[in-house]
Amino acid sequence: MTTTTFTKKSLSLESKDASSKANDSNGATFPRKPKIGSAKSRKRDIPEGIWTKCPKCSTMLYDKELDENLKVCIHCNHHFGLGARERIHSLVETCSFEEMDAEMVSADVLQFPFYPDKIASYQKSTGFKDAVVTGIGKIGDQRVALGVMDFSFLGGSMGSVVGEKLTRLIEAGTDRGLPVIIISTSGGARMYEGMFSLMQMAKTCGALAYHAKARLPYISVLTNPTYAGVMASYASVGDLIIAEPAAMIGFAGPRVIKETTQSDLPPGFQTAEFLVEHGLIDAIVPRREMKERLAYYLDFLTVGQKQIAALG
Repeated sequence: MTTTTFTKKSLSLESKDASSKANDSNGATFPRKPKIGSAKSRKRDIPEGIWTKCPKCSTMLYDKELDENLKVCIHCNHHFGLGARERIHSLVETCSFEEMDAEMVSADVLQFPFYPDKIASYQKSTGFKDAVVTGIGKIGDQRVALGVMDFSFLGGSMGSVVGEKLTRLIEAGTDRGLPVIIISTSGGARMYEGMFSLMQMAKTCGALAYHAKARLPYISVLTNPTYAGVMASYASVGDLIIAEPAAMIGFAGPRVIKETTQSDLPPGFQTAEFLVEHGLIDAIVPRREMKERLAYYLDFLTVGQKQIAALG
């Protein structure tokens, strides 16, 4: 009997030829299924700077709509951080803001290692010379001396420049008979300048004392976060103290206080809502209502000056 053998190689060739003939006879081909990209490659297809995820409600927010809404989430009212320029633009009348001391920069008095390089880096990334912008502008019909801090510059820390610019702003308001508004956001005094940063607490409060002696109003606006040396000085001595919703406000952080006192803190400790209930803050004002409410407060606080001016 004759035995026929088939090797694996000859079988594969025959099957390949058979499949190619079947494709030719039917006139159809079967394309290879495209490889599905990984989740990582799909993320790269989404351009940066278009969508932002809300940390409170996890909703994806279109950046353009978020900017138009003053960086407030339209779903849960979460207030994102707002830069100094954006905040000034949202409050003052168009083309009415005249900036003061725009070129003032910090000196490395203590020769702290890497401090000049750090300052230069933040100046380049933020476009500011330091952590506060000051000037004279109009809110409604009232001219005001306005100072706005920016947390993106070294955490809004208060160094010599911040203290000096705010002091000059307060003195300008006193000399011109203008109300003063300071919008604070800060982690506290700037450690790189040591005692020179702590001296700014007394200097700014001293200027505000002379401002109050002239019977001129000072409104302090607290935004998230406002802590330490800033809260312990000019931010807490306003004739009227208002805050944005859910702003974290205090002298030291909750974790530090809890570890120091070895006791549990009450719910919502150091939030603006907690502090309103306990009398430290006069009112909570949403960002979208801030301009209107400030104009109302200024009219109320300056009514006496307007009556005196009318009689004189």
